[in-house]
Amino acid sequence: MPTSLSSQCDEILRLSVNRAGGVPGVVAMATDRNGNFYEGAAGVRELGQAQAMTADSVMLMASCTKAVTGVAAMQLVEEGLLKLSDVAHQYVPQIADMQVLDGFESNGEPRLRPPASDITLNHLMLHTAGFGYEFFSDDLLRYRTFHDIPSVLSCTRAGLTDVLLHDPGAQWTYGSSIEWLGLVVEAVRGKSLGEVFDEYIFAPLGISDTAFEMTPAMQTRRATIHQRAGDGQITPVPDLVLPQPAEIQLGGAALYGTVGDYLKFIRMILNNGQGENGRLLKAETVEQMAQNGLGSIKSGAWKSSIPSLANDGDFFPGISKSWSYTFQVNDEPAPTGRPAGQLSWAGLANSYYWIDRQNGIGGMWGSQILPFQDAVSYPASVEFERAVYQNLKA
Repeated sequence: MPTSLSSQCDEILRLSVNRAGGVPGVVAMATDRNGNFYEGAAGVRELGQAQAMTADSVMLMASCTKAVTGVAAMQLVEEGLLKLSDVAHQYVPQIADMQVLDGFESNGEPRLRPPASDITLNHLMLHTAGFGYEFFSDDLLRYRTFHDIPSVLSCTRAGLTDVLLHDPGAQWTYGSSIEWLGLVVEAVRGKSLGEVFDEYIFAPLGISDTAFEMTPAMQTRRATIHQRAGDGQITPVPDLVLPQPAEIQLGGAALYGTVGDYLKFIRMILNNGQGENGRLLKAETVEQMAQNGLGSIKSGAWKSSIPSLANDGDFFPGISKSWSYTFQVNDEPAPTGRPAGQLSWAGLANSYYWIDRQNGIGGMWGSQILPFQDAVSYPASVEFERAVYQNLKA
């Protein structure tokens, strides 16, 4: 690890914590195909407490879970147990009951209609099924409030009661599609999603500190989620933990783990499916997973309907972005130095990662603060990525 990169990244972490309104704590790591070449941590696991944020701190990975579920599904495709063209209700019958939200009556009652086509696994993988999240859609929040449906983050079957925001395949809408894909994986494997991850993904990757249900050892290292108020004040919310155990293990949202564990997953993608303890995917499958699957449709900005959970935002506004299985793809070079055609995504509590298969590098920035795309944590994550590329060019 060059001293210049180490000192530069350490300073980015330090400033993200120590500046006015800074985040309580952060962990950041970068890897090439062989191993991590930067690991850093700064701040504390919880404001007002003495425990330092460390490289092995456990965090809610939230939507960073999605790519892991995508790998579990593609393993089934490789084995011939699934085809992406399959109709989803073949495996999860209740998905056939989904209707399209077509507006609201004058009394506030939702108006529904049947979808124009069935939802396929391809739609789920690409977020074109029509599912949304209530915190990214005023209409969906209104529908779920009208019917008193619990949040998807309740990790309950009732929380997956839903409607579609458009016909399958009509557009890209970020939402609970991968939660449903996780149920498909469970149905085919005949095991819980956590058991599938442990056997088919985590064991070959040498991952031991990532799970839907935290072990006692993980719980002692858990970083607390914090809430930033409108005036910038930050408050720890130590009781904000997804159900342990949960009624449903959400394939799109509910893993807890360490940044170091996730770097092992990133490294597997960089190495075309090869993990530390075995191969997870064929190289041609990883290549397929890295390609834009949307055609002319694009992924992009979001608008928040629950400001305490997410800010309005976008990644690299003005740059064309598409979607693959199951990552965002920047169609054009990013201002950090990341070339076009690479992979990335994020987690609700302000974790961000990227995977650059062209240069053989990737990284992750992990913090635990809401709302999403925090005013301090997100820009610092961009500066961290930029520092890695500046060192690469040097």
